[in-house]
Amino acid sequence: MLRASLAVIAVSSLWLTPAAAQEAAPPPAPALAAKTALETRAEEVVALLNGKAEPADIFSARFRAAIPDAQLKALGTSLTAQFGPAVEVSLLDPRQGTRAALEIRFERGVAKGGIALDPAEGNRISELRFTSVDALSVAGDTPQAIAAELAQLPGTVNAWFGPLGGAPVIARQPDRPLALGSAFKLYVLAALAEDVKAGRRQWSDVAVLTEKSYPSGQLQNWPEGSPVTLHTLASLMIAISDNTATDQLIATLGKDRILKLMKDSGHTDPTANDPFLTTRQLFVLKTLTAEEIAGRNARALMQDPAIQSFAALAHPSLDAVNAAFSGGPKALDIEWFASPADLARLFAHMRKTADPEAFDILAINAQVSGAAKEQWGYAGFKGGSEPGVINLTWLLTDKTGRDWVLTLGWNNAAAAVDDGKFLALAQRILVLPR
Repeated sequence: MLRASLAVIAVSSLWLTPAAAQEAAPPPAPALAAKTALETRAEEVVALLNGKAEPADIFSARFRAAIPDAQLKALGTSLTAQFGPAVEVSLLDPRQGTRAALEIRFERGVAKGGIALDPAEGNRISELRFTSVDALSVAGDTPQAIAAELAQLPGTVNAWFGPLGGAPVIARQPDRPLALGSAFKLYVLAALAEDVKAGRRQWSDVAVLTEKSYPSGQLQNWPEGSPVTLHTLASLMIAISDNTATDQLIATLGKDRILKLMKDSGHTDPTANDPFLTTRQLFVLKTLTAEEIAGRNARALMQDPAIQSFAALAHPSLDAVNAAFSGGPKALDIEWFASPADLARLFAHMRKTADPEAFDILAINAQVSGAAKEQWGYAGFKGGSEPGVINLTWLLTDKTGRDWVLTLGWNNAAAAVDDGKFLALAQRILVLPR
């Protein structure tokens, strides 16, 4: 998703002719060439990303009808939050005509894509796409500097980065459990992969779709009774965080099986995840009012017969579920929990007990930059989030074959966490010199 590129060309070099270094008086400088329409619009995109231009002044009517102005502004806010201000157009090729490849350099990244103009609308932008946004290494970055930035985040942050079985390069509250969001699905994958390696199941086994959760994902829209292989369920669960796929695997494996895996892998407090919630149960519990929750965690709620029945039978609408999360963080005790040390032990356990295909599944959506890909021989990833919660966890293998773990967690019950900023910190860790 993110890739580093340090070969950039200053915008000024596109327009200025360098003067010869001579002791004699130089000839008169040639006149500056007029900017082309593409060059002008590309610079306006930089201004837009920095919040210094309005979409109505730049984009065609058809473009704005398809992509609202608010969405365009949100894109700029998100990108600058992750990568710093947009600095300059680092590539525009060709610089003439109505269509070109485009690169824009941010303070800590490069966005690559394309741009097209509509001559019938005064050469307004009719197409703008970013196919990748690649992180740049921060000059002089150190583990200590990143750890200091993690410490400044509001709420509670835990972190661990280092080789499995070795001393950490970065560690912050490594034994502190935090809510995981969808990163809990690592435990579901581990239980399945262990069963496959032990011969109790095969990746090609077919499950009949009986469970239904809420997005993210696709399977919530599939017909009930659809046959789906365990490999497909696991791949959708990890690669696109499909919640219905997850709940189907939980139903297939059994909650006790996953809790046993959690205990066997060295989780310091599996009881914090007992009962082991399905994603649907979490969503339903979050729709309860503050009075109904009354400070109770998931375990206490699920021990209440009335709530237990409600969680099993209620079918709130997607609008009701979305509304439950619209006011910011809600009931972060209703979650799944693990510490960085727990997750590191999970990966160590998986290397011993999981079928190797599990690691290929983890690598489907590895969420690493091009620069990180150059440093690591393997990267597998699962993350998770809800308002006030984010977790980013990687299993990595260096070029010598040694496994490393990077796991970062951030919980803040008082306000939504900045996902983009957190991901940018993680990407900086992934490209640290080792």
